[in-house]
Amino acid sequence: MNRVLLLSLSSLGALCLFSSLSVAADAKKPAKVTYDENVLPVLREKCIACHGPDKKSSGLQLHTYQGVMTGGSGGAVVKPGDPDNSPLYLVVAHKAEPFMPPKSPPLPKETADLLQAWIAGGALENSGSKALAMKPKVDISLSSVVRGKPEGPPPMPPSTLPVDPIVRTARANAITALAANPWSPLVAVGGQKQVLLYNSDTLDLIGVLPFPEGTPHVLKFSRNGSLLLAGGGHDGKSGKVVVWSVTTGERIIAVGEETDAVLAADISPDQTQIALGGPSKMIRLFATKDGKQVNEIKKHTDWVTAIEYSPDGVLLATGDRNGGLFVWEAYTAREYFSLRGHTACITDVSWRADGNILASSSEDTTVRLWEMENGGQVKSWGAHGAGTACVRYARDGRLVSAGRDRAVKVWDGNGAMKRQFELLPDLALRTTFTHDGGRVVGGDWTGTLKVWESADGRLAGNLSANPLTLVERINAATQELAARQIARDKLAVAAATSQAAAQKATTELGTAQKAVTERAAEAKVAKDNVTKTKEAVEKAKTALVSAEAEAKARQIQSQAFAEAAAKVKEAADKSRGDAAYTAAANRSLNIASQAAADAAAAQRGATDQANALKSAEANLAAAQQAATAADASASAAPKTVDALTNTARAAEAKATADKAAADAAAKAFAETAAALDRLKASRAVAKQTSK
Repeated sequence: MNRVLLLSLSSLGALCLFSSLSVAADAKKPAKVTYDENVLPVLREKCIACHGPDKKSSGLQLHTYQGVMTGGSGGAVVKPGDPDNSPLYLVVAHKAEPFMPPKSPPLPKETADLLQAWIAGGALENSGSKALAMKPKVDISLSSVVRGKPEGPPPMPPSTLPVDPIVRTARANAITALAANPWSPLVAVGGQKQVLLYNSDTLDLIGVLPFPEGTPHVLKFSRNGSLLLAGGGHDGKSGKVVVWSVTTGERIIAVGEETDAVLAADISPDQTQIALGGPSKMIRLFATKDGKQVNEIKKHTDWVTAIEYSPDGVLLATGDRNGGLFVWEAYTAREYFSLRGHTACITDVSWRADGNILASSSEDTTVRLWEMENGGQVKSWGAHGAGTACVRYARDGRLVSAGRDRAVKVWDGNGAMKRQFELLPDLALRTTFTHDGGRVVGGDWTGTLKVWESADGRLAGNLSANPLTLVERINAATQELAARQIARDKLAVAAATSQAAAQKATTELGTAQKAVTERAAEAKVAKDNVTKTKEAVEKAKTALVSAEAEAKARQIQSQAFAEAAAKVKEAADKSRGDAAYTAAANRSLNIASQAAADAAAAQRGATDQANALKSAEANLAAAQQAATAADASASAAPKTVDALTNTARAAEAKATADKAAADAAAKAFAETAAALDRLKASRAVAKQTSK
């Protein structure tokens, strides 16, 4: 497709542009599958020998269209629009017994697929035929419209739904069809001949629904979320609307036999009516009870590009490529309002949850809000330069839009922009809120699909519009599992190492904390010792003073006694041997001698006290030095504790981070292993189903 031409056609909406320019490309596509052109040649080669004009096994003749549709002795063999309940397809595809042809290898898969496509397309006789009315497998109509969340669990597809893409292309197609279930984390994405179902919480592909009619251009969930509608076809060739049950994945009904692709469609809230439109400029209304058309509207002057029922089902809004926007009474098809204001293609319409306001988007760049009391415009703003391609309401009244500026934006109910997400690579075509409004999905012309958190704009992940096949995904998951196992084991070792380091640091910290107490006690003992030693020094000083005084007194006394003894001796000498004087002299000498001995002893005591003082002073100096060292050690201990505390905290933080990383790696490994198991299980189911 000429990209320059694409970007230059600013007057057309992304949807309008995609539909109009793809007509030429679709000219190369095969015509619709019919009995005369496609099915009869296969039956003639493989089946008519036993089920033809000459032989009518089981009362069944397949050589004419009437014979096929009449069936055999066991009843109808073809149920138009329902290949899964058509015996002709089931026995040829070996999905039900008796397998056909009997006692022979199964027919090529292409043959079974051809029959499936023919029946799914309405069992057309020839290229000029219209599809037979295809009645739904079950009555999907509701007795009344229930507003708000329906009872029961959120509607989700069964785990047995195939997840292998029906078509895998070189690159993804433009996102022309996107819808989110209103009550469950389910997002539907249109692709070539298929609808992809994703879990919007996990972003996993959880199912693939076949759409052999062509390419879906519109996807809508019913208001209670139990049904999924797809409208589309082959541009310039054929168009149809198909409805599936969400909880079973079963195709329930197909309506319409358009000569061009369906561009817009919706199912009424009471599920009794389906509206569709497209290049025919007509709006056709079909009853779900029998698939028959019940009404049509011819007001539009150009392609019908947007259709949606109001939440209560009373009104039906429709828009066209020329800017025409109308509201109709849904069940009478009478015009209710003609909403004038848009000047270019209407690309989307969306009702507020209360049904009182209708939002519309257009290639004239605007989003407009219309009230339903008088049909007046209550708000209009330029949402996207060069054109707005989509607008969708959330249940809380917010809106999300996408446009040619590559942007997806969230608005409040008054049109004030609350958030713009990162730009998409190309023209933004479709966007929607997820079921709870917590996420926004947006897709562009290149097939890029992004999912953002609506609260902060953070990218939550991507969806694939062109997913890998099961085999490719199993191979990729196997490689990813091996890589994650290596990462898990490596991080587990790192976590164990850091945990040991943290334990060691904690032990060292405990030892240091204990040392703080011990050093403080030692410092106290040293200080007490200094105090006691000081007291000993003071006592030694006092004792020295007393000893020195005593020695001095004894010295004086000794000197006095010596002098007295000398005088007595002198008197005795003069007495010339007088016995009395001689005895007195001897006594005086003895006293003087004793006094001298006492003086000498007192002097020695003083000397001893002086030495004791020196020893006490030396002990004091040593005690003071020990106290200083103990005080320094006690002061240093808390600093060591602080350093070890920081080390322990850092080690603990690293251990916590490493454990978190190891746990995350283990979780990722387990998730990948579980995903791989699911893929293998899906492959096993697919193989079993294909037998």
